[in-house]
Amino acid sequence: MTAVRGRRARSVALIGLCAAFTVVFVLLGAWQVQRRAWKLDLIARVEQRLHAEPTPAPGPEAWPRISREDAYRRVRLTGVFDHDAETLVQAVTERGPGFWVLTPLRTDRGFTVLVNRGFVPTEHKAAASRRAGDSAGPVTVVGLLRMTEPHGGFLRQNQPGQGRWYSRDVQAIGAAHRLANVAPYFVDADAAPNPGGWPLGGLTVVRFPNSHLIYALTWFGLALLTSGAGLYVARDARRSREEGAS
Repeated sequence: MTAVRGRRARSVALIGLCAAFTVVFVLLGAWQVQRRAWKLDLIARVEQRLHAEPTPAPGPEAWPRISREDAYRRVRLTGVFDHDAETLVQAVTERGPGFWVLTPLRTDRGFTVLVNRGFVPTEHKAAASRRAGDSAGPVTVVGLLRMTEPHGGFLRQNQPGQGRWYSRDVQAIGAAHRLANVAPYFVDADAAPNPGGWPLGGLTVVRFPNSHLIYALTWFGLALLTSGAGLYVARDARRSREEGAS
């Protein structure tokens, strides 16, 4: 009798455990469905920004309101580059390893924007090797507004004192070059060619991983398996009771 009660208790515990896991897996699957809807909406909104007509880059009056909702907006700005204050940020692109060339643009509206003029390979790291691409007079830049990257990159922290940069940290770069009135964002220049071919712009990668459907199906599949296991245990327990009663 004691053994029978023990089997029943184990069966009840297993059924309860399967039921609990089933509920958890269903909730996780539903959460991934919601995440997928959010990601698809994000991708649609970014695609719309990427193909919109460029607007003037936000000035100081708009800086407090800038958020990630502004990322990848096409913007236009006019001014003069300060090539002596350029910053090289480590990069890995479809062209291989090298550097992003971030150069302050002193705009005709009285503020400064760091412009990622594009990529240069290691052999063109030295500014003297690409002087032909350094515009001396006023220029107009069209590109994508990007959010600052204050947490380093490639699992390495920026080292401003040594001139080693692994992410495009606008505030830190501005402070290192003692720049005033610097916008809290940077701009990735488009593919408009520079004289001499370097830097090479237009290499911004816009990619949002969207595996939420796979995750949702995985969680729902696990829910199906655990619910099936619970039903099997319940049937087995009932069969044992019927055999014991006969």
